[in-house]
Amino acid sequence: MKSWTTVTHHFKKITGRAGSPPEGSTVSEWPFFVIVTLALTFIYAISVSQNPALQEPARLILYTLSMLVYLALFWLPLFITFNSRRVWVYLLVQTSLAFVLSIMAGNVALIFGVFAPLLGIAIGLIGDILPAALYVILLLALSALAVGLSAGWQALEVWPLLVIPMTIFIIIYVVLYGRQTEAREQAQELAAELEAANTELADYASQVEELTLATERQRMARELHDTLAQGVAGLILQLEAVNAHLDNGDADRAQTIVRQAMGRARNTLAEAREAIDDLRQTEERALDLDMAIREKANRFSAATAIPCHLELALLDAISPQTVEQVLRTVSEAFTNIARHAQATEVWVKLMPENDHFLVEIRDNGRGFDLSAPVPAGHYGLQGIRERARLAHGSVEIESAPSEGTAIRLQLPLHEWQGAPT
Repeated sequence: MKSWTTVTHHFKKITGRAGSPPEGSTVSEWPFFVIVTLALTFIYAISVSQNPALQEPARLILYTLSMLVYLALFWLPLFITFNSRRVWVYLLVQTSLAFVLSIMAGNVALIFGVFAPLLGIAIGLIGDILPAALYVILLLALSALAVGLSAGWQALEVWPLLVIPMTIFIIIYVVLYGRQTEAREQAQELAAELEAANTELADYASQVEELTLATERQRMARELHDTLAQGVAGLILQLEAVNAHLDNGDADRAQTIVRQAMGRARNTLAEAREAIDDLRQTEERALDLDMAIREKANRFSAATAIPCHLELALLDAISPQTVEQVLRTVSEAFTNIARHAQATEVWVKLMPENDHFLVEIRDNGRGFDLSAPVPAGHYGLQGIRERARLAHGSVEIESAPSEGTAIRLQLPLHEWQGAPT
């Protein structure tokens, strides 16, 4: 059943029964039509040479014209559009011509030649099994009648021995041809799909490359800002404090801050080297977040003389990537407070809250207008937002003039595994 459907589907494509132009008239179909045409031309010549009656001018002209019309109609499916009604008209005309040619020629070979191709075409064009089978029976009956009228009824004794194998062969040939055609069409469709997929993959690869480069640029910008820029900014604040203490004659305090600045410079260099190492390798290093937060808070207070109140309730098994984002966020917040806030107190809170883990840095400084444009060269808040996205969290920044600033980073708890320490 599937094989028959394949055959009829292919012939429908050839004849354009759906109303579209013929698509099947490719080089693969032409050899069959050429071979049949050459064979019929040869049989035509033999029948004319062996039958004196056909050599009479009137009969010769009629016979020749009938053969030419038959051959022209035989080639017709390759060049025109067929619908269901035209198929039946076409087959009936061709069958009538085949019967007339058989009677006129009186040649058994020509009867084979004109009816055999019709068997294959009828199987393909009709489509449905029952009508096709009935039409094949009609063709076989007409061919037997033509043999009996032209070669004598005694020839019918051997006619089934020739016709039955020929019919079976034609059916098998058409079925196999349909399968081969379907396989070829599937291979062509697959090749087209693969080519389209390759083109799409190439486009995706280009987009991924561009996104990767953009991500790396953003990462390098964050690393430079969070290491060198923050470190240098801290050194400037400490040097300004040294200068102020020297002006006030407090050399001991100035010397203490100089020592702190020297340590900060070393730490900044170490962090810069660490950032460069991070860009060169992908190994993850475990960090103690509690200790790191306390060290940063102590350094901040020592450099700015601003008290920093800590409220830490950390969770175990924090991923190194999350630790890095939290530390960078806290460092950026400390830098902004020291440079801009004019605060007298700072509060840092890290603890679970509902279904998130909260990282909050709050000061009582002068605050700022969130709707005001960010001055050129200030990327701190942008870096905090990017780090929140990288940690699969969200960030809220609250501030207003004279009301201080609060940065709240919320991270999903599934990024933090374990219980509070």
